[in-house]
Amino acid sequence: MNSTMAALSNRIMLGPLVGAIDQGTSSTRFLVFNAKTAELLSHHQVEINQSFPKEGWVEQDPKEILQSVYECMDRTCEKLTQLNIDISNIKAIGVTNQRETTLVWDKETGEPLCNAIVWLDLRTQSTVERLINKTPGRNKNHLKHKTGLPISTYFSAVKLRWLMDNVEEVHKAVLSHRAMFGTVDSWLIWSLTGGKKGGVHCTDVTNASRTMLFNILTLDWDPELCTYFDIPMEILPKVRSSSEIYGLMKSGPLTGVPISGCLGDQSAALVGQMCFKDGQAKNTYGTGCFLLKNVGTKPVMSDHGLLTTIAYQLGRDKPACYALEGSVAIAGAVVRWLKDNLGIIQTSTELEKLAADVGTSYGCYFVPAFSGLYAPYWEPSARGIICGLTQFTNRSHLAFAALEAVCFQTREILDAMNQDSGIHLSQLQVDGGMTSNRLLMQLQADILCIPVVKPSMPETTALGAAMAAGAAEGVSVWSLNPEDLTEVTSEKFEPQINPEESELRYARWKKAVQRAMNWETTEPVNNGDEENSIFSSVPLGFYILGSMFMLIGAKYIAGQK
Repeated sequence: MNSTMAALSNRIMLGPLVGAIDQGTSSTRFLVFNAKTAELLSHHQVEINQSFPKEGWVEQDPKEILQSVYECMDRTCEKLTQLNIDISNIKAIGVTNQRETTLVWDKETGEPLCNAIVWLDLRTQSTVERLINKTPGRNKNHLKHKTGLPISTYFSAVKLRWLMDNVEEVHKAVLSHRAMFGTVDSWLIWSLTGGKKGGVHCTDVTNASRTMLFNILTLDWDPELCTYFDIPMEILPKVRSSSEIYGLMKSGPLTGVPISGCLGDQSAALVGQMCFKDGQAKNTYGTGCFLLKNVGTKPVMSDHGLLTTIAYQLGRDKPACYALEGSVAIAGAVVRWLKDNLGIIQTSTELEKLAADVGTSYGCYFVPAFSGLYAPYWEPSARGIICGLTQFTNRSHLAFAALEAVCFQTREILDAMNQDSGIHLSQLQVDGGMTSNRLLMQLQADILCIPVVKPSMPETTALGAAMAAGAAEGVSVWSLNPEDLTEVTSEKFEPQINPEESELRYARWKKAVQRAMNWETTEPVNNGDEENSIFSSVPLGFYILGSMFMLIGAKYIAGQK
């Protein structure tokens, strides 16, 4: 009896709880937080498959993504019950997601019309070139005044345009008014709130701002942008704030719980790191690497290759806040590549030990431009390169170079951000899966020459989504007032090398980046035609012809003898 009373007492003391769906590129998780203390109580994670049907193509199965969300929610609720935590205390659910990944589904059947095109995918390069060619002066920044973004393979509009042009099922569904477009957040919210039986088709301002169809000044879909990409506005989701009740869960153990928070993963991490003040910044190390700096309620356009994006809008009647963002395509993905493609490590945790064994790259530099280069270059023709190899180079040096590559790319973005804002960061707040690698964090401090600060609770992306959901009007179990926010404990990594050595290594990295540029072109390769023929060199041609005649003459004379 006493144990039962104790369990009930514990449930009462916990107070309201908030769940967060964190749907990333490589995995899905569901996490539950205490709304009063921000303590993580339980979670469950499921890996997500990626398919690579052609070179440069990256796809995922929308149904697998949705099923992974249900599985994570079910398992987390089971774990909470085992801990004697009453799941009826979960008062709201937030959603955070991989951004730009593009889905189209049939609103009548509820079925996806194709695989999701993942944000890293490069198949739209020819679409991008065609669009840039029709802009005045072939300017990739032609739409930046409205979108904050360059015309690039990265963003959703070009992926959607490609699907409409190349997938018959999508083309037909658009013509027959059955198609629904969305990023991952839209697909999940629509499905979880009923799907074809009254599901809510919506997105939030942060995800919408990554499509190239959204005007970041008016905070709505832009008819001119939709005309530019020739995309009908009827297939787009309704744009909402990042913190309001969108709809209720329609199935599973949390049926009836409101979904009331939605943020793209990088915006969610900014909120979870509590970067609510102008000038505060965070860097997330996941599949890619994303540095966001809060610039307040007025957008700042970059002159140095950064994106202007919506940071968050925490309520329908609240102003939107903007951020400058530097995006790196390949960060944690390089670890997966070393493991799955080269087989030099068996698990991700091995990388740190391997690199620590040598403590240097021994002059080896690795530019992992597998999907071209994102910020600050926006150069889709770049490709990965490893240079500075000697006979002494081994897999440990390559592992070290891979970690350094993540840090050098962050340094390039931070330099651009400092130039745009004129204010230099005194320290960098970090989060994401790779921050568990202590060597990486120390390397980052060394290469930036500023301290790197890592929160003791690394799940800041999910925390941000939970905060937005719990603070929504009609839920109001999580206060975002500065005086009510829980103080976050953290670990600080101080620079340990002198700035001169840091600058030398950075200069060598920049040299390697130049070697990776303009590698992949759409120009046809000449196969032995006259332009590439050795005879296009007149002196060389005469020399070879003369040599041939001499050989024939020698054979003739030898035959006469």
